[in-house]
Amino acid sequence: MPITPRIAVTRTIPGQLEIPGANIDTLSDDLPKRDALLAFVPGAHIIVSMYTERIDDELLDAAGHQLRGVCNFAVGVNNIDLEACARRGVIVTNTPDAVTEGTADMAWLLTLAVARKLIEADQYARTSAYPHRGPLGMADFMGLDLTGRTLLIIGAGRIGFAAAMRARAWGMKILYVARTRHWNFELAPLAGERVDLDDGLALADVVSIHTPLTPETTHLLNERRLGLLKPTAIIVNTSRGPVIDEQALAEALHAGKLWGAGLDVFEREPEIHPDLLTAPNTVLTPHIGSAEERFRLMMTTMVADNAKAILKGSTPPNPVSI
Repeated sequence: MPITPRIAVTRTIPGQLEIPGANIDTLSDDLPKRDALLAFVPGAHIIVSMYTERIDDELLDAAGHQLRGVCNFAVGVNNIDLEACARRGVIVTNTPDAVTEGTADMAWLLTLAVARKLIEADQYARTSAYPHRGPLGMADFMGLDLTGRTLLIIGAGRIGFAAAMRARAWGMKILYVARTRHWNFELAPLAGERVDLDDGLALADVVSIHTPLTPETTHLLNERRLGLLKPTAIIVNTSRGPVIDEQALAEALHAGKLWGAGLDVFEREPEIHPDLLTAPNTVLTPHIGSAEERFRLMMTTMVADNAKAILKGSTPPNPVSI
């Protein structure tokens, strides 16, 4: 009798995961504790993981020898030990493209919110001080204009490109930092310029971070590099929290060395550095960059297509290599 494959989904995902002939089990709506996760995966042929779950030797051993694939419900795979999977012949996949538009939108949402002091203005509008005082003066709540400013993209992948494209509406000059040259950034319509990171930081009015998290990019923006930024600069991070040294960023914000920061990701997520919580002109969102309905449903479809291909023994659409 053929074995019915088991799909172990670590957290609830949007829409329906359609994998005919498979049993699909979902662990939790909330972040599962490690012990619960280890008890959940035994017997799984496919693990559908979130970026919050650590997929390592311990968890792979707990799953068992029948495990054939780990389908990450994310584009980043820094939560997965790729070498450990490769040693076991476990295929790893992700969901590129589906996160691009939503995350680029979030980068610009944060940029505009910081530039125009949205949180401060919203909070003021909700108080009795507004009607008591009456219409504001022309010098109140003045924000930072973006027209013609310089945008530095750190990480010239799909999301970085999409964020840069949005900057065209403000006539911004595009600089980018990448390990290799990306012609799509330098040709029309972006007409951007590749720069060294330190040089780019010194020139930037807005810094938008889109680099993957690796040992090399951990604390890429440290105290020294944050010190290169203009006091009128905005820094936005929609990639992974540890790319920025949160302590150094909080100190710079409190010292008035930056205009502000927009952060969708955090170094010790879901914990946020307490000094960031009190930092001026800082907009914080709980890692919801790709959380637009259309694109999250697209991610579910991509995960299903990857899992079906693995179970059939064929190459999945979105394999991740070491």
